Amino acid sequence: MFRPERMAKVSVTGARAVMPDVIETLHELGLVHLSDYDGSWDGFDNGDPIEGAEEASEKLVTVRALESTLDVTAEDVAPQSTLPDDWETKLADLRDRVNELDDEGSALRDERREVADRIDRLAPFAALGIDLDLLSGYESIDLVVGEGDRAEIEAELESAAEIRAFETFATDGVVAIAAAPATDDAPTEADTRGLVADALVSVEFTNYEVPDVDETPAAYLEDLETRRDELDRRLTEIETELADLATDRGPFLRRVERELTVDVDRAEAPLRFATTEHAFVAEGWIPAERFDAFEASLRNAAGESVEIEELEIADYEEHAHAHGDAHEVGDSDEKDRAETGDRETQSPESAAEEEPEPAKATDGGTTVSGASGAVTMDEDPPVVMDNLTPAKPFEMMVKMVGQPKYSELDPTFLVFLTYPIAFGFMIGDIGYGLLYMALGYGLWKGMDSSAGKALGTIGIWAGAFTAIFGYLYGELFGTHLSYLGIEGFPLMESLAKGLQSSEWALFWIVISLVFGLIHLNLGLLMGFVNELKHGLKAALYEKFSWILGMNGLFIWIFSHQDAGSFDHGVGFLPGDMTFGSMKPTFLAGATNEAVLYDYLGFAGFPELVGILGLIAMFVGLVMVGIGEGATGLVESPAWMFGHVLSYLRLTAVLLAKAGMAFAVNLLVWGGYSDGHGHTVFNLPTYDVSGYEMEFVGLIHLGDGPLISAIAIVAGILVLIFGHVLVLILGITSAGIQMLRLEWVEFYQKFYEGGGEEYEPFGRDVGQTAD
Repeated sequence: MFRPERMAKVSVTGARAVMPDVIETLHELGLVHLSDYDGSWDGFDNGDPIEGAEEASEKLVTVRALESTLDVTAEDVAPQSTLPDDWETKLADLRDRVNELDDEGSALRDERREVADRIDRLAPFAALGIDLDLLSGYESIDLVVGEGDRAEIEAELESAAEIRAFETFATDGVVAIAAAPATDDAPTEADTRGLVADALVSVEFTNYEVPDVDETPAAYLEDLETRRDELDRRLTEIETELADLATDRGPFLRRVERELTVDVDRAEAPLRFATTEHAFVAEGWIPAERFDAFEASLRNAAGESVEIEELEIADYEEHAHAHGDAHEVGDSDEKDRAETGDRETQSPESAAEEEPEPAKATDGGTTVSGASGAVTMDEDPPVVMDNLTPAKPFEMMVKMVGQPKYSELDPTFLVFLTYPIAFGFMIGDIGYGLLYMALGYGLWKGMDSSAGKALGTIGIWAGAFTAIFGYLYGELFGTHLSYLGIEGFPLMESLAKGLQSSEWALFWIVISLVFGLIHLNLGLLMGFVNELKHGLKAALYEKFSWILGMNGLFIWIFSHQDAGSFDHGVGFLPGDMTFGSMKPTFLAGATNEAVLYDYLGFAGFPELVGILGLIAMFVGLVMVGIGEGATGLVESPAWMFGHVLSYLRLTAVLLAKAGMAFAVNLLVWGGYSDGHGHTVFNLPTYDVSGYEMEFVGLIHLGDGPLISAIAIVAGILVLIFGHVLVLILGITSAGIQMLRLEWVEFYQKFYEGGGEEYEPFGRDVGQTAD
């Protein structure tokens, strides 16, 4: 449950003639996580693709290009059940039609961009209402059209000494300017060129180039807009036809893609093998318990033409170049090995062509892991996460950080235990819990992907615990069940959110701290187990030291021991204050102060236990200093104290969400004071006679029928949208906050990740091991 599935490394050696049969069988089994040959052995090369690989690859590229054009995705479109015999003809016809539509669409979009650009350039001239032939072709004046502030333009032109006279025409911010130069001689084109532009250099003015057309601006603009509309209609027709093709032919494309992917996968498999002219060697990882079935299947396919070996069973430790026990061999094999000696020195080709014998190699580089001459580089085993069925959806939350290493513990089961409980603790409402369960079920039912179904299942679990805690709190959409006239629920009167009593808030603070201590201790214990692979000494100094330090500190905090008794006369605290007096009395103190006393009968550990806790803390700090040096000591306040306090966010979210739901109900129903500091809602099911009104809710506003009706409608809207908002914020706050505690505080104690996911040859994407 906490360890990945045990993996075995296997080798398949045989003649080149049976390699296609072996590849076919391996693909059908979908069991072997193939290793890649690195080309490091003399006489062995990577194999060549099987005939037809290039053609299949080209067709696969075509299919995926068509899927991209038609927006056909695996999430939205399921493959059809069978592939027709004339699929290649159908594929070619579909490719031609899609390419034709796509090319036409590209040409039309280019033309539309050009037409739209012309419309944008012509619109200012159409607004002026002046024929275009009147706006160009002059030598004695400079005539420009642009956009700017007419008053500023005229002021600048008036003050320009090089301009003798000017005239402006303006409509909707578009200004036409005609200016004559100040010269005694007859003006020439050289005199007028750039005359207005030079005068308006300090004014914000956008100059428009006059289009060279024969029609009036309005007529030409109308023609352009007509053409644009025609292009839009045709583009819509093309998009509709492509959408119809996607709907009609999408399942066909998905099936073709699947078949071609299988063909390419099989055809390119020899690239991962080590081969000679006559032999091949393939190596990979399989679940150890599947070796017998794996061997039997290959024997049925290739008979005695292949040699199959279990080279090693990987241990749960840092993967070295030899692990665990080799596959057991018979007495005759042992006798043969004794007679023939160590075959590890054989050449790869002779090892492949002669009868192989089991052996181990620890050479540190490319390994010869058995008589078959396994020639791939040594690597860590891939990871198959092995969890109970209810916990499997929570593997997604672990993989989001990284696949566990084969050598480290898998935290999935603990995430399954802690995440829904903490979520339910923070939200704690029967109504919200049922809605979360419904949303989770809808997501699970509606999503085809494994990630979507996992997310839906997590939602169901989180909703279930939200409803359970809601039952314990006696809450239904922020309203205590007793206000609704529902009585007799066990514990309903024993727990409360803490909105109207500081003692409840303090109680949840203590519960959050205790939960954090348990959670972090579990993480440190898992880290201790992981570190045992480096030796007991490393595990003690690197993990057990933190267990001693953190628990020792909080045992003292929850005790009656006053650290001030150790610092009398030192004077490092102001006045009469001592370090011990800084401890909150609600954690440990008199029976009327400690908040756990009334509920759990705990008012704090005895003073002796507190002293032992301090001793344990200091011993832990010394071990941290020895094991991790100054860095560990600098980090000790965060690891021993800060990380535990981080769990107070559980209480913060609990109170915040309870307060939001309370505020929504108060706005809608209004509230009365019961005279004891409690506010009760003005519900029809609750008797508020004799209570003092504090707030009039929307439901009870209005003196007349119309105003009352409006107030009731407004109250219903506030009630619905308010609780929907709380529901959504519950996901983003409680969900994310607990996820942070899992990923940061908890994982930091033991988890590295970075393992390789088990991806067996021939297994469809998303399929899991049996």
